[in-house]
Amino acid sequence: MKKITRRSFLAAAGVSAAALALTACGGSSNSAASTSTAASSTAASAAGDATAAANDPKVTLVYAEVNPLDTIVGQTGSHFKEKVEELSGGSVVVDVQASGVLGSENDVLDAILGGSTSIDISRISAFALTSYGCNKSKLLSIPFTFENRAHFWNFANSELAPEFLNEPQELGLPVRGIFYGEEGFRHFFTVKPVSGIADFKGLKLRVSNDPVMNGLVEGLGAVQAVITDNAWGKLTENQQAAIMEAGADTQAFNADLSETAENKVLDELKSSGCNVVDVPDKAPWQEACQKVISENTSDQAELYQQLLDMKA
Repeated sequence: MKKITRRSFLAAAGVSAAALALTACGGSSNSAASTSTAASSTAASAAGDATAAANDPKVTLVYAEVNPLDTIVGQTGSHFKEKVEELSGGSVVVDVQASGVLGSENDVLDAILGGSTSIDISRISAFALTSYGCNKSKLLSIPFTFENRAHFWNFANSELAPEFLNEPQELGLPVRGIFYGEEGFRHFFTVKPVSGIADFKGLKLRVSNDPVMNGLVEGLGAVQAVITDNAWGKLTENQQAAIMEAGADTQAFNADLSETAENKVLDELKSSGCNVVDVPDKAPWQEACQKVISENTSDQAELYQQLLDMKA
């Protein structure tokens, strides 16, 4: 595990400002409606007036994204760019460098830790942060932690969410969170080895004719966008407020985008002849994973239970 010895930093006000790609298994369709509640209060409390930022000195922030722009997280990054530039009156320009041109998530984090000023903002998975000592982040990728979308958004908009976002600062990672969310893909478990072919984003995915939607969500990965202390310090209070307000808007945008994209994939699978089977009782699946769950949560049992208790 990489040890963090860099200086600690102050958290941005209301670090649960926005969210990235949510496609949690077995989610309800109305869960996205509540995603901007906490984010809205965050933006409202941010220092300064975002509209006043237009007269501030111009700043360009480089945003690192490992995925292409046509992916959910890529589109979310583009939306964030547009909102920041709109709300800052053009005084803050976000230069989105996608498709991993600036390296992997760990490359980006290593660069930041090494004092590089070439990257200002990056969309980072919580799981990637575990390599840098962020143990709490591990809980967000445990199988069956979140029952559905509503459960996840209950957490993301709760007072508990900043505890996870603030963990890097406690370890001295010189970045602060500006928005937060979850990404992943539904997992298609093969009941019998009769394969069909689904084409999603140009990738050929081999799935069963009877894919089972068991809600496992072991592909779930919480993500957050972080901005370096150095970049945050370049911004005026008005520009910082614009960043936070843009994050709040991006949360709602992403929640809708990710759910719509997931439903589209499911519709395509069904229309191609797949019999998509939803599993209402997840208990047997949870029991099968209990050893893995226990081994990875026993040292933070109380915190993990708080996550479980947030189900809708």
